[in-house]
Amino acid sequence: MSQIFHNIKIGLDEELEDHLQWMAPNYSSYHILRKSVDARRRHSPQIVFSVEVFSENEAPPKVDFDIDRVAYSGAPVLIIGSGPAGLFAALRLLERGIPCIVFEQGSSTEQRMKHINRYWRYGELNSRNNVCFGEGGAGLYSDGKLITRIKSPHIPYVLRRLVDFGAPEEILYLANPHVGSDRLRRIIPHIRKHILSSGGQIYFNTKVQSLLLEPDRVIGVQTEDGAKHFSDHIILACGHSATDLFEHLQQQGVHIEGKSFALGLRIEHPQKLIDQIQYREFAGHPKLGVANYKITHHDDKNDVGVYSFCMCPGGYVLSSGTEADGLVSNGMSNYNRNSPYANAAVVVTVDHEKSFGNDLWGGMKMRRQLEREAFHQVQKAGGIRQLPVQKITDFIDGKLGKALKGSCPSGVLPLRLDELLPPTITNYLREGLERFSKTMPEFITDQGQFYGVETRTSCPLRITRDKTTLQSLSHQGLYPTGEGAGYAGGITSAACDGVRVADAIF
Repeated sequence: MSQIFHNIKIGLDEELEDHLQWMAPNYSSYHILRKSVDARRRHSPQIVFSVEVFSENEAPPKVDFDIDRVAYSGAPVLIIGSGPAGLFAALRLLERGIPCIVFEQGSSTEQRMKHINRYWRYGELNSRNNVCFGEGGAGLYSDGKLITRIKSPHIPYVLRRLVDFGAPEEILYLANPHVGSDRLRRIIPHIRKHILSSGGQIYFNTKVQSLLLEPDRVIGVQTEDGAKHFSDHIILACGHSATDLFEHLQQQGVHIEGKSFALGLRIEHPQKLIDQIQYREFAGHPKLGVANYKITHHDDKNDVGVYSFCMCPGGYVLSSGTEADGLVSNGMSNYNRNSPYANAAVVVTVDHEKSFGNDLWGGMKMRRQLEREAFHQVQKAGGIRQLPVQKITDFIDGKLGKALKGSCPSGVLPLRLDELLPPTITNYLREGLERFSKTMPEFITDQGQFYGVETRTSCPLRITRDKTTLQSLSHQGLYPTGEGAGYAGGITSAACDGVRVADAIF
């Protein structure tokens, strides 16, 4: 019978197999359940494992998800959006025996990549195909991180399905699982092909113009070409940047509420510096790889948080706007994480009620104003497509300095980001930096710089739904889903929410 061992600590000069031989002398094979790095002890970083060990006549059980199916004869479920939430909702529905149609305003991954590259190189924005819109959603050009704070029973299913479609097996056990943007761009087309071969339909370059409604329920959608598609079940998985659709939903009487969010800047350091801060003399050891970090500070008096988000070791800073007159920064890394730079969002929480009161659109207007101002400041300084930057030390000192060489494919232009942001946000960022430097002493350095502006951490709106049925509070049959609806924050949580909604429909 198999045995499970937790918290096995392995030194950098040791091997897991040697420890297992001592703990279970007659084992024949083993299966890693979890792997993480513990570098808290200054002179002895360790790799920590949880392992299931099998005896001579045993083998690791084959993982299988036994999913019930239904004999379904109704109209296909309609899914708006092909990000992680929409795609995984489609996968799950089809496995349940329920047909579906996915509507995506952008193009397939292959075509979308061409438009994004033109934006980074020439500043030519395609409003339908950019870092936020198109097949794969905002997750396609992310770091591919699968870390999530949610406790969902669907996480194993989502990770296993990603492996089935080409993700590395290690995401099933790493404490900080990571696919990489380069691999995601190969995985998403495999998911699409599976959906199509299973009887699903996907309409690319097809924007949903409006919902078809009766007084308290949805009956279908109308696309921009005037075509009407009818169904009693519509999954709204439009992503966090579908502003025009949010406005239309409000006009149609769909219940929406303001939601707290966070905004700030993206920070970039040399990866070697982060490795040295985290791993000290062990930096560069092949068993440790590139280092990451997670830092937080909370102002108890004002109940405001400052924290790192979407940390991308060995990554790139990207220009990720969706409007021609707005600039947004974001981060990604490829699977090998071999860029010489590390970046992360450093953001400040914005409480909706305290900041905007009854103004539903207060958060949306705030982020739009900052993105537009960043664009105009770059244009005023003679730029075209560049992202505005300011060295960390210059941000603290409140002065304009030279830009550093960085990872952004769109190029950079030095600006006063400390003046671009609202004064309260700037002050909280400075306060947070000082606190961060107490645990990461070299975090404040003239080797690093900020990029502006980090405004798309989450959606400042929530399309409210019933906690049990997951249907809209105002319209039966409408299922707000994923990050854009305000119920997820990242690839894994969005995919899990898509699965959860699909099961609710089942």
